[in-house]
Amino acid sequence: MAEIFPVAHIYTDFPSKFGIPRQSGLAKTSGKIVFCPDFRSPEAVRGIEGYSHLWLIWEFSENKEKSASLTVRPPRLGGNVRMGVFATRSPFRPNNLGLSSVEIEKIDYECKDAPVIYVKGADILDGTPLFDIKPYLPFTDSHPDAKSGFSGEVMNNNLDVSFENGCDKSIKNEDLENIRKILSEDPRPHYHGDPERIYAFEYSHYKIKFRVENTTLKVIEISDF
Repeated sequence: MAEIFPVAHIYTDFPSKFGIPRQSGLAKTSGKIVFCPDFRSPEAVRGIEGYSHLWLIWEFSENKEKSASLTVRPPRLGGNVRMGVFATRSPFRPNNLGLSSVEIEKIDYECKDAPVIYVKGADILDGTPLFDIKPYLPFTDSHPDAKSGFSGEVMNNNLDVSFENGCDKSIKNEDLENIRKILSEDPRPHYHGDPERIYAFEYSHYKIKFRVENTTLKVIEISDF
């Protein structure tokens, strides 16, 4: 078997797994792609500025062991229904590989580690190794009439998000928009239903605490860490 190795790493606002969007593009979260030394050349990205989006192939680097199970429990189905691993985008996979589509924001050819690609819509843990980067081709990669299986049946079950005690007042608008979008998708395991339970996740330099009551997610505290 051919060796697979990182060509770059991506740096994002997600220092821990909990709270990361379950799909790319759901929120306009920022990412910075820094190439490994062997690929850190303008020649490696020549022509990339002509594209608006990229495919990233990456590693679920926090999953230390490969999954041997052929079925998984998708959180959107409540965590109690098993589906085939290849019918889901579960992070627990035979080869721990992830696939994300991101939008190119800009390319910096002048910085110390140039070229550096800045992207939007990343659903990836900070520091994750990237195994490959490919251009997104709308004429072949976009299928507007494609069926979404069981995922389409539950994709619109979003939560209303409210901020208690004015805890959102000091957050800049772009961060607040991303926090609201991430929380509306309900980052909890879906078998958790205790309205008194307090959850916390980290985004950028914020630690956000919340609880969920019926269909409303209530943010009770936002602090720096």
